[in-house]
Amino acid sequence: MLHAFPGIKVIEMVECPGTDDDRANLRLGMMIHARGLTTHVPEGGSVRSGAVELFLAGKDHLAEPGAEFAVHSWADEFGLEPKDYAADAPENRIYIDYYREMGMSEAEARSFYAMTNSVPNGDAKWLTTADMAHWVRVDAASGAPPKLDSGLAVN
Repeated sequence: MLHAFPGIKVIEMVECPGTDDDRANLRLGMMIHARGLTTHVPEGGSVRSGAVELFLAGKDHLAEPGAEFAVHSWADEFGLEPKDYAADAPENRIYIDYYREMGMSEAEARSFYAMTNSVPNGDAKWLTTADMAHWVRVDAASGAPPKLDSGLAVN
């Protein structure tokens, strides 16, 4: 997408249900972050599960008051969740390291990760824009999708 539309500056996150491949998702987040793209969730936008990692990848995070976010623990192909591994096992450390790369301190990354894992994989903890602002800087958006150099919105 970035090759086809190199002028993209903002990823408009309208309906983002998450991922089936966390490692690929974290690699995508690293690409978003490296490109300095902004993530934006409009009013009524829904960012869930692995898509929250993509929201965190934005250089700037924009979200309307009516946006929603949902987090929960991951589960691997064996049905194991983060609690089934040592705190500093590679299976857990990859997320802490990712959050650090996105700008959180070690303590913030561990706290955010613990909060997401406080909910089993089969459930969800719903967060508002104000809730997310406790974890990362979230700027209010103007209510209209940001203008892009290419004139395209990414949904």
